[in-house]
Amino acid sequence: MKRGMGNRESGMAEAGLRGPRSSAFPIPHSLFPIPCRGRTSCANGFTLLEMLAVILLIGIAVAAVSVSVTQGLASARVRAASGELAGALRATRAQAIVRSEEQHFDVDTRANSYDGAKRQGVALPKGLRVSITSAKEDQPNDHTGRIRFFPDGSSTGGRITLHSGRREWHVNVSWLTGEVRVVDTVASR
Repeated sequence: MKRGMGNRESGMAEAGLRGPRSSAFPIPHSLFPIPCRGRTSCANGFTLLEMLAVILLIGIAVAAVSVSVTQGLASARVRAASGELAGALRATRAQAIVRSEEQHFDVDTRANSYDGAKRQGVALPKGLRVSITSAKEDQPNDHTGRIRFFPDGSSTGGRITLHSGRREWHVNVSWLTGEVRVVDTVASR
C-alpha cells in the first residue's frame, strides 16, 4: 500500500473503479441528441412550429381559466345578493314580531330593487334580474310584488327569484312559519 493512501481509496482501486477524474457512467452532452447529416451544422433550439404550438397551448389554458373565474365571480355576486335579500326578509319578519304589527316587503321587478322594513329602494347588482311569485292580492301594481309578515311570525309566503344567465337563486318564504330559505337551483339539479 502506498503511503498516504487510505483504505477507502485502495478499496476503490481494488474494486476496479477509477479515480475522481474519470467516471464509471459517462454523461452525455445532451439528453436527446440530434443526429447531424453530412457537413451541415447541428443547431440546438426550438423550431417556429414548436414555439407556435406552445403559445397556442398557453392561450387555450388562459382562456379556460378566465371563463371559470368569470363564472365564479358572477356566481359569488348572485350568492351575495340573495344572502342580502334573505337577510332583509328576515329583518322585516323580526320587525313584525317586535312591533306586533304587520310589515311588508316589496319587490319591484322593473327597477330590480326591493323595499324592506328598515331599508328602502335597495338596488340589485347589474346583470341580475328579479322576479316574484306572491299572492295576487299582494301586488300593488303590475311590476311590484309584496310579501306580508304578521306579528305571530307567519307570512303570506312567496318566492323571489334572482336570475343571472343560466343561474337562478330562489329565496323562498314559508307562509306558515315565515321561514326564509335560499336555494341554488343549478346546484341542486
